[in-house]
Formats: sequence, structure tokens, C-alpha cells
Amino acid sequence: MNKKDENNAYAWNLGVMYSSPEDPKIIQDVEKIEKAHNSFAKKYQNKKFLTDIKTLKQALDEHEALFAIPNPLMYLYLLRDIQSGNEKASALQNQLSERLTKASNQIVFFRLSLGTLPTKEQKAVLKNPLLSKYHYFLKLIFDASRYQLSEAEEKIINLKEQPASILWNEGQSKLLSSQVVVFDKKNLSIGAAVQLTHRLPKKKRDLLQKKISLCLKNISSFSESELNAVIINKKIDDELRGYKNPYSATILQYQNSEKSIEQLVDSVTNAFPVTHRFFRLKAQLLNQKTLSYVDRMASVGTNKKQISFDRAVEIVKQSFTPVNSKYTEIFERYLRNKQIDAFSHVGKKSGAYCWTNVNLPTYVLLNYGNDINSVITIAHEMGHAIHGELSKGQPIVYQGCAMSVAEVASTLFENFVFEEIFKTLSEKEKIIALHDRIDRDISTIFRQIACFNFEVELHNTIREKGALSAREISLLMNKHMSAYLGSVVKFTEDDGYFFVQWSHLRRFFYVYSYAYGQLISKALYKKYTEDKSYLTKIETFLSAGESMSPEDIFKKIGIDTTKPDFFDDGLKQIEKDIERLEILVKNSKKK
Repeated sequence: MNKKDENNAYAWNLGVMYSSPEDPKIIQDVEKIEKAHNSFAKKYQNKKFLTDIKTLKQALDEHEALFAIPNPLMYLYLLRDIQSGNEKASALQNQLSERLTKASNQIVFFRLSLGTLPTKEQKAVLKNPLLSKYHYFLKLIFDASRYQLSEAEEKIINLKEQPASILWNEGQSKLLSSQVVVFDKKNLSIGAAVQLTHRLPKKKRDLLQKKISLCLKNISSFSESELNAVIINKKIDDELRGYKNPYSATILQYQNSEKSIEQLVDSVTNAFPVTHRFFRLKAQLLNQKTLSYVDRMASVGTNKKQISFDRAVEIVKQSFTPVNSKYTEIFERYLRNKQIDAFSHVGKKSGAYCWTNVNLPTYVLLNYGNDINSVITIAHEMGHAIHGELSKGQPIVYQGCAMSVAEVASTLFENFVFEEIFKTLSEKEKIIALHDRIDRDISTIFRQIACFNFEVELHNTIREKGALSAREISLLMNKHMSAYLGSVVKFTEDDGYFFVQWSHLRRFFYVYSYAYGQLISKALYKKYTEDKSYLTKIETFLSAGESMSPEDIFKKIGIDTTKPDFFDDGLKQIEKDIERLEILVKNSKKK
């Protein structure tokens, strides 16, 4: 198969949704959504559903049905990710986003009205067998009702979201995407330049990092205004609603308890000496006394194995089939139906993700690079996809998963593939592969919690002082990155301007979900390796969707994330991997 044929074979077929942005079915579906929302609002605006259980059940059923109508915005989001220059898709997305926001605003009253039920009536509703399907859905509404505003105020907050936050974020994204770093006579995007650094030798790596930092510093004045604006906007919303901490809204939305997440943050922060140990070993592997900030992601070697995408497909299938052939069947179906876009090209979004939505196909985006890490990325995104597929057995209201557990299945499936690959490697290749796995674990757990700590201080300081300069934000970033990297890593002041690029900072406190998910997946994988029959309990988790809180789902399968020392066990597994790597390195020097 030549390159062109390969690219076509492993590219998305979005035509099952719409043929193009000009497809008249897009506007027809938008009108269908608008009509359905309008009809629901007219029928239930009188709020009589609050006084009669049977009417409430009917209203809940009809409310759920609103979300069964395919949303054309999903198509436009995906299309723009593989055709960034598609101006028609971009213009239509903006136009339809406004229309659909107005449509959703028509039913804001429903959840708000449910939240106004007195506590005594809320408890009665949660015990009523006629409403058993909706008990957890209603519980989430009742829990959030403590922070809800009036219907008019909620509509204002929804409407101001675009000018006060979304457009700022889009402006930041556009500014970043327009930047070019010239290196080795090539024009590189910021994303491509960052990805390249870890593969370069030391001198070139440091040179490219300086160019990246300078580029980010040069556009940081806009990022300064953007971050201050969106954080102050969040402060206003939080104060109006009565949230105690800057992260309270996120944790409530992700269906966790603040106590549990604060325990997670404390456990990981207290374990930062584990990562200091790793980076000292990394310096040794790189034959350096100290590391620069960019060295944190430097490769300690390259496994020369070139793994074609077709070979990667076989490895993934060989890894999935012994666990459950059903997982292989799902993977094969995605390939067959062109739900996986494998290769990079001009105009395609970088990175990788999985997109799952109600009554629409699931799509996986990759930028496959013919190496071991790329194979593991396939497993990661298919973990998301399989989780999404199995949750479709739930009612629409519970399909998907809480954001806090979004990374559990993905990192669990990484383990299946890693072990399949690891056993075929030479000792030298094992050192590189194990180093890379620990590197990923540290980035997913420790780096994200360092970022969470940075966000907490950033939000609290802006709330107190009113604003921070780009330089102050940069220094704050250095402070928290240094905390997890340790004294072996030496920073320049400009390193901190990485905040300009870190998109997760715009999804407030989202980063804790990476650490939460990764540590839980380690617990699941450990139980599976100790007892293969535990797979049935893993299936229970994968199929649960959002039908229970994350804590309750995991308790059901024998994992109690509310215990103060729960997260310590996963952290110890990383320490054992570091010990394992130290032994491999020591033995290699004896030969």
C-alpha cells in the first residue's frame, strides 16, 4: 500500500453524519433541535411537573429525548480538526453555536426548577420507585442546586460565556496556531517544535527551547490579558454562586468530593521526592550533571524499531484479544468504518483524542509516528472508545462518563499493550521503554498536580490582587514546575512562559482528572494481573457510564478511593518502576 492509499484507508469518513458543511440536513437538524426545545419549554414552563410524580416522570423522559437528537456541531468540530482552513465550517460553527445556545437556554428553567424543590421533597423524589431511573441524575441536580441562581441570571451567565471566556480562548488558540519557529531552515508550528525537542541532541534541544520560549514570551501580553480576563470572569461566577474554592465548581461538575481530591493532591505533592529520584536517574542516563527544563521530556535513546501502522494494528489486537475478544472486535469495526484518522497532514489538529457523543459514531484522531509510543497512543484512545461504547448500554442520561474518570480506561488499556511490546524488547530497548513509561506516568500524575497547585495559586492571587503580569505568571509557573522536577533541573526565567501554550489552564482545574484516572487505572491493572477474573469487575466499571458517582462505581468493584492512603499505593507502583529501571541501568553498565 503506497502512502496516499494508506492515508485514505485510515482517514475519517464523516459522511455518515453529513456530506459537507453545505448539506441541507445540518440546518434541518438544527431546526429540529430548536423546535423540540421550544415545544418542551412551552409544555413545561408552568412548572406543574413539580407537583405530580407522574408528570415529573413524563417530563424527565421528554427532557432526556432532547439529547437523542444528533447535534450538527459535533460534525463541524471534527471537520475543522482535519481541515483547519475550512472557512465555511468555521463560519457555520459560529453561527450554529449561537442558535443552539439560545435553544438550550429555553430549557434552563427545567433543571433550575428541579433545584428549587424543598429538601424534604428532594429526599422523597430520590426514594420514589417510579423515578428510579433518574435517581442519580436528580441527585446531581439537587447537589448543584445549592449554587444555582435565578433563571434570568443563569441565562445571562450562559450568554456572557462567549464574550467573557470562549472568544478569549479562541483568540489565544488562533494566536498560537499562527506562530512559526524557524529551526534548521524549517518553519515549525509551536506544537511541532515542542514535539521535536525531545528527539534532538542536547545543544539543538536547548537552542530550539530558547526559540520556543522567546516566541511564547513575545505573544505573552495577549495571554496575560486573556488569562486575567477569564479568571476574573470565573471569580465573578464563583462569588455569585457561593463556591468556596476556585476548584470547587470543577470538582462538583466532575462528581467527586472535595475531600477526596484534596487527599489526592496532598498525596501526590508529598510524593514529589519520587520524581526527584527519577530525574536524577534521567540526568545520569543523559550523561549530564543537571537538566534544563526542556530536558524533562528528552529521550534517553531511540528504539530503532520502526512499527508500521498495519503492524501496530496487529500488536493492539494481540494485546486486546487475551483480555477480551470484544475489545478487538470494536477496534476492527472502527478501522473498517473509517472512524480512525491515523496520519498527520497539513491542516490537521496535532495530538490525539477520542470523541464520543450520543447517537453519533465515535471517532478517534491520531497522528501516528511509527514508534512504540504511537502504538501505546492507539491503545490509550481505544480505551476511551471502548469505555464510550460500553456506556452506550446505559440510558441516554447516563451515557459517557464523569470527567474525573475519563482517563481510567485509556491508561488501563495502555498497560495491556505496553506489556505485550515490553516482553519482545532487548535489555537496552527495555531501559528506553521503561523510562518512557515512567516519564508518561510522571507527566500524567505529578506534572498535572504541580499544574493544579499552580492554578490554585494563580487564581487565588489574581482574586486577591486583581491581575498578574505575564512575567509574574511565568515565575509562578517556574516555582511549581520546579517543585515536582527537583533541584537537578535548572530553570531560566523564560521557561515559565510555557503557560502561554498550556491549553489545560483554560479548562480550569481539569488537570487533576489525569492524576486521579491514572492512579485508579493502576489499581485496576494490579488487581487484574493478580486475578484475571477481576475483568468482570472492570467490565462493570466500563459499562457503568454516569449512572453512579465515581466513588460509588469503584466501591462496587472493590476500590475505595475515599481512603486517605488509597492513592499512595499507585504512587508506590511508580517508585517500584523507578527501582526496576535503576536495576536495568546498573546491570547494563556491568556488561
